[in-house]
Amino acid sequence: MTTASPSGGPRFRFAPSPTGSFHVGGARTALHNWALARRLGGTFVLRIEDTDEARNRPEWTQGIIDALEWIGISASDDHFEGPHFQSANAEGHVAAAQRLFESGAAYYCDLSGQEVQDRAKELGITGYDGYSRDRGLEAAPGRVLRFRVPEGSTIVHDAVRGDVNFDNDTIEDFVLLRGNGSPMFLLANVVDDIDMAITDVVRAEEHLPNTPKQQMLWQALGATPPRWAHVPVLVNEQRKKLSKRRDKVALESYRDDGILPEAMVNYLMTLGWTPPGAEEAGSEIFSWAAMEEAFDLSDVTLSPAFFDIKKLVAFNKQYIKNMGVEAFVAAVDTDLPAEWDRSRFTAIAPHIMERLERLGDARELVDFLFLEEGADPELDHASWDKATKPEWAPALLRDVTETYASLADADWNHESLKASMESVMANYEVKLGKAQALPRVAVTGRSVGPPLFEAMEVLGQAETVRRLRGAVHRVEVPGTPE
Repeated sequence: MTTASPSGGPRFRFAPSPTGSFHVGGARTALHNWALARRLGGTFVLRIEDTDEARNRPEWTQGIIDALEWIGISASDDHFEGPHFQSANAEGHVAAAQRLFESGAAYYCDLSGQEVQDRAKELGITGYDGYSRDRGLEAAPGRVLRFRVPEGSTIVHDAVRGDVNFDNDTIEDFVLLRGNGSPMFLLANVVDDIDMAITDVVRAEEHLPNTPKQQMLWQALGATPPRWAHVPVLVNEQRKKLSKRRDKVALESYRDDGILPEAMVNYLMTLGWTPPGAEEAGSEIFSWAAMEEAFDLSDVTLSPAFFDIKKLVAFNKQYIKNMGVEAFVAAVDTDLPAEWDRSRFTAIAPHIMERLERLGDARELVDFLFLEEGADPELDHASWDKATKPEWAPALLRDVTETYASLADADWNHESLKASMESVMANYEVKLGKAQALPRVAVTGRSVGPPLFEAMEVLGQAETVRRLRGAVHRVEVPGTPE
């Protein structure tokens, strides 16, 4: 199973378990590894830790691969390797455990879990007391294999946290093989890393407590431990660690909501790390190429990083705003009804891109353009009532309608439409913002939406005038349908 980078560069691994949706925290860790592997001329190794048969599902494995592809970590890239599957190395895990037993670094123990607890209670300690260390037991059904933790301390050299010292007296002799002979996660994880020639392990700080145990195993198996790095965990607004049960953490859900992959990648990379020059630029919006070139573990902060959905949406809004029209239309195409005229949507697209927070908002924002019967101006009662309340509103709407009806075809553009309304409203001494409130509701059925004059230009003269006249009729004869 041993592999090596063709370039001889460092080997980073990302090792998720296919037991559910893809966590945004996992996505950030993957991006950190990806950036470093690419910048340093190394390899990003994807290993699926699929040994939990009761919880693993094939669709979740595919979900991991698809999610990585969505954020730009592509299997077609020369720096990508995998996916490898942990279950494929089961024999290697057991063989490594046997070597540890034969070298005296591990021993068998016949105490049940309940017996361990009973002894701990009797002795007034926490956890396992090393009872079977010198009993010389051999392998047998029901016996677990435990690692013999050495005396002294273990120093973990961490690229983010510096040297972290663990007193070995606080680490009990941990289990390597269960009573049924199956390997524990810690053992499988280390054996796979050794077999895959992993040189760097970059992961969330929640894994730090396991690191001294893993480092001991690396050394006991005669291998040089990797370079460790533990980045800060992601927390919610209550500063609690993000939880699948409590928080929106599935990367797929943000993708389905209309968050652009570029926005998600940019935002995730800024959680616990600030791109150089961001303060001077007054913005954290950076291309992947710039972040890849600049990312360094020594610049990562120690404090937990707040996953602020509002800030993510702000990033997304900026990315949508900066998209080309053609790319924007292509991005939302599958969310639009098949019967919608794509040329009409393309025409309105430049006027809504600056207003969108999510791609999924586009459909609702412009659906009035595609309604054969027109938008019902009274559907939004509050907006309709507010727009028709001023005494001058019905007369102004009537005058605007007739002015628009008299425009020549060549003058049906947003500049002329605005100028015509300004000419009419001057007779009423009303500002533009108030003057266009009723025409807007009449044409779009809402009080907010795309710029009104641009929307009417795209809608066309005949349909715009038809809707305006219907609204005039409603105002003059309240409660009467068009």
